[in-house]
Amino acid sequence: MRSLIGMIIGCLLTVAVVYVHDSMVTSTVANGTTANSSRAIVNWDVAATQWAHVQDGVRTAWLKLTSNVNG
Repeated sequence: MRSLIGMIIGCLLTVAVVYVHDSMVTSTVANGTTANSSRAIVNWDVAATQWAHVQDGVRTAWLKLTSNVNG
């Protein structure tokens, strides 16, 4: 059980660190004369679209499952 919780926390921590990195790379503060030329790690628009597809799939599966149980 500890290892499962550790893996979940590790995944959440990884996503959080990447999000913070990407927000600093693309912020207006980091784009001054002293900014490094690095790129964002994740294309967050594509990630949001894929997350919406996952949510729709889960919602559809849940509705199918509950309709089979109730009917």
